[in-house]
Amino acid sequence: MSAPSLTPSKAAGTRPPQPPADGPPRRGGSFGRSLKRNLTAHGFLIGAVLCFAFFSWYPMVREFFLAFQKTDRGEVSWVGLDNLSTVFNDPAFWQAWRNTALYTLLALVLGFAVPFVVAIVINELRHGKGYLRLLVYLPVMLPPVASVLLFKYLYDPGYGMLNEVFGFFGLPEQQWLQDPDLSLLSVVIASTWMNMGGAALIYLAALQGIPGELYEAAELDGAGLLRKIWHVTIPQTRLVLSLMLLMQIISTMQVFVEPFLLTGGAGPEGSTTTVVYLIYQYAFNFNDYGAAAALGLLLLVLLAGFSAAYVKLSRAEDE
Repeated sequence: MSAPSLTPSKAAGTRPPQPPADGPPRRGGSFGRSLKRNLTAHGFLIGAVLCFAFFSWYPMVREFFLAFQKTDRGEVSWVGLDNLSTVFNDPAFWQAWRNTALYTLLALVLGFAVPFVVAIVINELRHGKGYLRLLVYLPVMLPPVASVLLFKYLYDPGYGMLNEVFGFFGLPEQQWLQDPDLSLLSVVIASTWMNMGGAALIYLAALQGIPGELYEAAELDGAGLLRKIWHVTIPQTRLVLSLMLLMQIISTMQVFVEPFLLTGGAGPEGSTTTVVYLIYQYAFNFNDYGAAAALGLLLLVLLAGFSAAYVKLSRAEDE
């Protein structure tokens, strides 16, 4: 009878002991593979950052320096606060701010409320939501020049369709773009029609995310349509409404295209002169880039301060 073997049997399925590895495992290979795998993503990210820096950050930094400089026959000199003094002493300065503030107020009444109402109406319908979404968003897809030409035809005092409708109902015809009291309101109406499609779709997406059980509970409590909107719809979409309010104020404070194309920028008796149009005049009509940069810097500081205050108040309310 043979003695038992001290070596492990192959049938037992055991493996011979492996020699210890020399040092920790290398990570260079995995890092290289990860870098190669994400090289395309890093390339797109770097390109986006460079484009953003060149077209956004650099103009802002350049504007800051231009606000304190003067360019005369190619020679640049530092003038301190002279550009700000020039802007403040311009009679059109306060008129431009007054028109911009009034435009922002009217745009909030129409451009902020109308898309929300349109979104509620579309959300309540049972059929044809897709066609209505396309119809509402169609003005956004049109070029701004085409939309402005359409409204110029509607506002024309001679053969404009709007005055034709007024005449049909026995109402007096209006000088929509020639009357200083109506020109700014006419620009707001055109701007609301041109830009409300995107906001309406955002509101519609927020409305479709509200649980239906909340409306059912409100109906059991006897709430009507207006009470459901006030107690269910608005609280459930408060975050989206707050964000859109901030975006609306920032965009309307920078309005330029609509008054420039509809009324030539200034409008009758300067009634549609906005801050951005005044910046355009300083830069391209008066060749005073320092004053244009100073006014742009004032607008930037105002909007940045408003945004910071708004964010702080929103955080305090959430807490």
